[in-house]
This record gives sequence, structure tokens and C-alpha cells, in this order.
Amino acid sequence: MELNFKTFGQGEPLIIMHGLFGMLDNWQTLGKKWAENYTVFLVDLRNHGKSPHSDTMDYPTMAEDIKHFMESNWVYQAHILGHSMGGKTAMQFAAMYPDMVEKLVVVDIAPKVYPERHNEIFDALLSLDLSLDNREDVEEHIRNFIKEEDVILFLMKSLSRNKEGGFRFKMNLPALKENYDKILGDIKMTEVYEGPALFLRGGNSSHVLESDYPTIKEKFPEAKIQTIEGAGHWVHAEKPKALYDAVNQFLES
Repeated sequence: MELNFKTFGQGEPLIIMHGLFGMLDNWQTLGKKWAENYTVFLVDLRNHGKSPHSDTMDYPTMAEDIKHFMESNWVYQAHILGHSMGGKTAMQFAAMYPDMVEKLVVVDIAPKVYPERHNEIFDALLSLDLSLDNREDVEEHIRNFIKEEDVILFLMKSLSRNKEGGFRFKMNLPALKENYDKILGDIKMTEVYEGPALFLRGGNSSHVLESDYPTIKEKFPEAKIQTIEGAGHWVHAEKPKALYDAVNQFLES
């Protein structure tokens, strides 16, 4: 699969992967800042953004997508950064292709199975009448299911207007729903990843708990675990400077 991407800057390659329902634009501001020192690649994972749609979606397959992406762009080793679903993809890639990873950064996700927590989002988006005339009507529909303003704004970024009228979502919602259990699932590892790794967690997020630390260290024995205080799950949006500084310090060390 040929993933959609944007690239900025010069230097050692840094590949950044977004989370569920997201797209590469979610990381564009930070990506351009890192481009002062690195060649930054922002990618749309399969079934997201402008990348192709597929009925198949699991972490080994998405890791294969990243391998193909790197080889297609003549990149054979890179720093790999992923948030949430992108973080699990990054972990899976490091497990399968450790020699292609210079340093691994995982943002607010652990290598474990998660409970369902996106059902309201699926209900809101899959029940949406895409023939609506304006974005305000779409927002009003979503507000019937979701009250968090930041989540609504985040989801609206994936909404595109059709030339013939109405809207469409850039993400492949049916495939995401069908493969939701795999997205929530654990990564597949036959051996530990012994390379340098940084796990960043939001201090206000419940995605990575202190009880997850032993599992992280078991699978990624060289991992450093750091908390970004005052941030929830969307660390890059809520505390961008703290995340930027933490990643910079790790990559430059």
C-alpha cells in the first residue's frame, strides 16, 4: 500500500504516525518544528486521511505499510514516533524490523489490550446523514452523542465536502468499526525490542498507568517512561512544547 505523506526539512529521518480517527495534519505544527533538525515524514496510516482504504487492518499489516513506505522513499533507518494507534504501529514496527529503527518514541499508549472507549464516536459518525448542507448541521448531530469540544473539533477535521454536495469522511469508518477489536488489541512480539525507546504519557490520561510500566519494560527493556504533566491523551495538542522538548532531548542524547 502506498501511504499518503508530507515531508519537511533535512537531516536524519523522523517518521510520525497519528492515532485512531486522525491524519497526518494533526502533527503538522510539531513536524515543521522538528524539520529544523530532521527530515520529517508525516504519514496517513491506512484507512485514514488520504491513504488508501482496505478491509484489512491490524498492526503487523500497518507495520508492513511503514516498511514499504520507507523502502519506497529510500529510507532504511529512521527515528519512529507514534501516538495512540500510531504508537502501537510504531511498537509493532520496532518489534518486526528493529534494524530499521534508530530510536522509538511512543506517545500515550501501552502494549496491551484496551477496553472499548470509542463507541459514542462510531455511533455519531456512522449515523450521520452525509447529505446535510452545512458543517453546522454536522456538528449539531455529533453533539447529540459527544460533549467534549476538543473531540468534536478533532473529528470535524476529517470531514470533507463533496463537489456534488454533501460531505464525506476521509477515514474508512466501516473498516475501522469492523477491525476495532484489532485496533484495541495488543501488538505481536516474538522477541523483546532492545533499542532505545521513550514512552511519553499524559499526566491526566488513563491510557498508560503505572501498573503498565512492568509490561513496557519487559517488552522494551531500554525504555524510558516520562510523564507530561497537565496533558491528557492528546499530548501533542495540549502540551506541544513539553512534548517537543522531551522528544528532542531523547533523540539528541
